[in-house]
Amino acid sequence: MDDETVQGAEKVVEGDRSLNAPFAEGELCLLIDPKGRRHTLRLDRRQHFHHPRFGRLDHSEIIGKPAGFRLKGPHLSEVTCLRPTLDDYIMSRLKRRTQIIYPKDLGPLLLWGDIFPGARVLESGIGSGSATLVLMRYLCGGELISYERREEFAQLTLRTLSEFQSLYGKLATRHKVEVRDVYEGIDERDLDAILLDVPEPHQAVQHAAQALRPGGNLLSWLPTTLQVYTLVRALQQAPCWSEILTREVLVRPWDVSEGSIRPAHRMVAHTGFLIRARRVEPLELASAEPVG
Repeated sequence: MDDETVQGAEKVVEGDRSLNAPFAEGELCLLIDPKGRRHTLRLDRRQHFHHPRFGRLDHSEIIGKPAGFRLKGPHLSEVTCLRPTLDDYIMSRLKRRTQIIYPKDLGPLLLWGDIFPGARVLESGIGSGSATLVLMRYLCGGELISYERREEFAQLTLRTLSEFQSLYGKLATRHKVEVRDVYEGIDERDLDAILLDVPEPHQAVQHAAQALRPGGNLLSWLPTTLQVYTLVRALQQAPCWSEILTREVLVRPWDVSEGSIRPAHRMVAHTGFLIRARRVEPLELASAEPVG
């Protein structure tokens, strides 16, 4: 490996935080016990964590150690210490006042919506901010506009973003929050994608058509079949939408051990439906040419 490659590897960062740096006071640490149970700690050298099998673990024993190290306790039980992923943060740390879009659905939404670094995206219905976090991380230098009609939810998401960036480093995406109702219109134009996480997205279909660039993606996450039917029929009846897809993501974990492999007793089944539609230009009639 040449010197340039080594120097590049040492500069791996997320935001302004080095991923190779040891655990520091104030950041989050994910503890995983031998049975796979997960515990998230905010590191404070004055505090300690008590596990019924592992025993007492002082935060000072973690601070200064590299992420990924394993520690054996006095009862010969061991824990693994890792930095939480974005998935971990959303599922265990995010303060929820509303139903969230879960990570298992957010991953496919990024791909089906063709979300790319530098894109301009609008979301409406930010709720507790799970989609906001994911979009801001993956847009990376792009722009995210968030519409939320309830002031308290907008403030909750702003506080979540502030905490996340204090822990993980500043996100490079430009972000603007507006307290407003997407059903009343969208001011932005030439957007690459729109995500609607609202109860009646069919009321915003026409506004989305005016705001998206040709070929742009309209995304929606809906929990019930009646909502899906109403939205999809509205899209099918409008001439400016094509490639209308409705999908559901089911996740089934498997347990693997020596001499055995079987599906887990519990699985994450229905959380919501994902709808994607592409913005197209109205149909043009080809000019007829005389025959013979």
